[in-house]
Amino acid sequence: QVQLVESGGGLVQAGGSLRLSCTASGRTFSSYAMGWLRQAPGKEREFVAHISRTGVYREYADSVKGRFSISRDNAKNTVWLQMNSLKPEDTAVYYCAAESVDSIPRVYDYWGQGTQVTVSS
Repeated sequence: QVQLVESGGGLVQAGGSLRLSCTASGRTFSSYAMGWLRQAPGKEREFVAHISRTGVYREYADSVKGRFSISRDNAKNTVWLQMNSLKPEDTAVYYCAAESVDSIPRVYDYWGQGTQVTVSS
C-alpha cells in the first residue's frame, strides 16, 4: 500500500499561482503512476493530470492544458501540480492518487485526503 498526503492548497486571486504537493509513504513510490483529480461543489470528480512512473509521459485535461504542470521526484517520493493563471472555475478539492496498473480508463487505487483550492474573482 501507499499513503498519500497533499499540501499547498489555499485561497488565491484569479490569475495567480499555487503549487500542490503530494508526498507518499509506504511501498516504492516509483511503482505507481500518479494523478491529480479535483471535485468542485455539486460536481463529479474530474481528471486533471497524470504522470507516468518515470515522469516521461504526462497527460492533462483540456481545461488545464498550458496552465498546469505535473512533475515528480521519485527520490523524494513526491509529485507536484504547478497551477498558473488560475481561474475561479479551478476552485475545487484537489486529490492526489496512485495507479498500480496502467489501464484505460485510468483506475487509481490509492487516494489522498484532498486539499482545498479556492480562486477568487
